[in-house]
Amino acid sequence: MVEWYDFTIYGTASALVFNKIFFPAIDPFLGTIAAFGSAAVGLFARPFGGAIFGHFGDKLGRKNMLMATMMIMGLGTFCIGLLPDYNTIGVWAPILLVILRILQGIGIGGEWGGAALMVIESAPQKRRGFFGSFVQFGYPLGLLLSTIIFSLVSLLPEEQFLKWGWRIPFLLSVALVSLGMFIRSRVRESPVFAKAKAQKKLVKQPVIEVFKRHPKEFFSAIGLKASEVSWIYVLTIFIVSYVSNTLGLPKSVALNGVLLGACLEMFTLPFFGWLSDIIGRRILYITGAVASIICAYPLFILVGSGDSFTIMLAIALFMNICHAPMYGPQAAYFPELFGTSVRMSGASFGVQVAAAVFGGLSPIICAVLLKVLEGSDGISVYLITLAVVTLISAIFTRETRSENL
Repeated sequence: MVEWYDFTIYGTASALVFNKIFFPAIDPFLGTIAAFGSAAVGLFARPFGGAIFGHFGDKLGRKNMLMATMMIMGLGTFCIGLLPDYNTIGVWAPILLVILRILQGIGIGGEWGGAALMVIESAPQKRRGFFGSFVQFGYPLGLLLSTIIFSLVSLLPEEQFLKWGWRIPFLLSVALVSLGMFIRSRVRESPVFAKAKAQKKLVKQPVIEVFKRHPKEFFSAIGLKASEVSWIYVLTIFIVSYVSNTLGLPKSVALNGVLLGACLEMFTLPFFGWLSDIIGRRILYITGAVASIICAYPLFILVGSGDSFTIMLAIALFMNICHAPMYGPQAAYFPELFGTSVRMSGASFGVQVAAAVFGGLSPIICAVLLKVLEGSDGISVYLITLAVVTLISAIFTRETRSENL
């Protein structure tokens, strides 16, 4: 929750604030692209975090890496809250912003794999999907908390919000990081990893071994992640900007939709994790991909209606129809594709490459498509294309729920 709170407040701020205070000297459209670009930088740093922490997580243990990622993430987030704006230090403001976002990206890149493995390698075999869904549960909790705080500070007058109000969510992360560090210091190492280490079954170069022994699984993970991650970044970053800047509606309209969607995912993610233990992970990915194809056009029809309630309901509904069926079982499914000696490297690196390419670029691609095509049809086609990639990947990826780790 803490890691995702830190990461998602940046996405919200890039949609509402950063184009005005860190990139104010350029055209509003280019300012929005620059702000989304600074957010994307964090996602492009995630594969490096996945590779680095995956390597050491497979050699030294999952727990140690979880402590390190939280320290890196917390430092980056807090410093963003202290960063002077463009009018104060000029071009150094966006440069430092990007550097701190890279720190955030490296931290979250190593975070997910370590957390997922700590849980599923300790869980009963027949309940790994359900137990793993609580790692995924951290995302809507972090999103919920960040959205609540941003919704509150956005009630400030515009001048005060842009001057100091937006900093509050970043500075509050110090308290959350302290709580997270306390919890993680008391967690035991994964028993599956401890057994592999005792039996000397670890490898010297886990990331290289992934490409030697598990290339199909690695690229399957990327394909499986494509649609899910693009949908969540479109809904929580691009749509927030679209509703506020293009439709001219209050910021709270889209933020409330994200808030409601996150609340619902607190129930749907564990449900889909539990369901994946019964019917399998693969079928849920196929279902989610098909739903994403069906919903790509209705999303913008409903959002484009301009009705606040309809927009809020559409965001929340599509989060849970298109994102949750795939995201719920993901913490179990992706690590299950790899052996213990390379599991953190394979799962982390695969997920983070997909997050960078399909998550980081999605808000930028959507903004360009909206500008160039003067409408949302191109965005719907883009979402459908990625859903087809995920559908094909799911069809050709093996089922793993019954495999012994």
